[in-house]
Amino acid sequence: MSSPLAPSGSGPITDPAPLSLCAREPHVPADRLVAEMVPPPRFDSVRFSTYIPDPNQPSQTEAVRVLEGFAAGLGAAAGGSGKRRLFGFGKAPKKAPAGPRGVYLDGGYGVGKTHLLASLWHATPAEPGLKAFGTFVELTNLVGALGFQQTVRTLSGHRLLCIDEFELDDPGDTVLVSTLLGKLVDAGVALAATSNTLPGKLGEGRFAAADFLREIQGLSAHFRALRIDGEDYRHRGLPEAPPPYSDEEVTGVAHATEGASLDAFSPLLEHLARVHPSRYGALTDGIRAVCLTGVRPVPDQSTALRLVVLADRLYDREVPVLASGLPFDQLFSDEMLNGGYRKKYFRAISRLTALARDAAKLAKHR
Repeated sequence: MSSPLAPSGSGPITDPAPLSLCAREPHVPADRLVAEMVPPPRFDSVRFSTYIPDPNQPSQTEAVRVLEGFAAGLGAAAGGSGKRRLFGFGKAPKKAPAGPRGVYLDGGYGVGKTHLLASLWHATPAEPGLKAFGTFVELTNLVGALGFQQTVRTLSGHRLLCIDEFELDDPGDTVLVSTLLGKLVDAGVALAATSNTLPGKLGEGRFAAADFLREIQGLSAHFRALRIDGEDYRHRGLPEAPPPYSDEEVTGVAHATEGASLDAFSPLLEHLARVHPSRYGALTDGIRAVCLTGVRPVPDQSTALRLVVLADRLYDREVPVLASGLPFDQLFSDEMLNGGYRKKYFRAISRLTALARDAAKLAKHR
């Protein structure tokens, strides 16, 4: 039996005991941040053909049609140098043609926006080095690691930049990314973005599109907004999320599952405060299941936002989460769920619930 992988930069772990996220302090070089700007493992194999539109939501079928045409149009565009221009070498990119050079997918969480965005990335006829895919947070992390000008040079030779979960709740980051996108549009890079709206809020999806276009100001003319209606597919026709397990059950599964981690929830939250969110992906390297004991409500907003990022990275990597304590829909207070970051919290609940459902298989087959 092969040993589970340790964090980047260290050797295999030979201790048969469960791993611990709290024991990991990964260091991620800037070039890894660039190389990892591709659809995450969960979306490696998705395509437009694997997206299953809800027959009751014609906007989903229409979105597929429009995005397929958008990808085909990019195939005729000039793509610059055939190699990733990490240090800005190669031919200068051509100026952007007139007309929309971007699409914005507007809709609630769980309607398949990331599936569609990743399908657009896969369908665009260009080698992977000329296409970039990342979340808004990952893009700001890249700017932090490379610097603004180097990030512009790095991405200017690309044919397409896909930004998942575009955030509108941090004015500073929004201005930063808007300025970056302006530079990239001038260089001829096509753009695609998504963000979330809440369920049960009539018209809020429209307002989200208006907010997005207003925040990116001068770039709004370059985006076509695509409305995608529907309910959260993660709960469509699926059983309810399993209830939390006991501490003993969680510990037993952690010891019986190769590559599983086992951590108490409160110490893990404290550890996340010491690890930059850009390294949460590396924090989960080689982890095949996350086992948590003593899940409780998060104590404050900063902690909650860090947990959201971890939930996103676990969901991207399809890492099941088995937990004891409170169910995941009780992680965030009513004040948080009604506040400015509510979209992130609802997304985290949805994704952790899906991962808890996946983890139920581990407990069943133990």
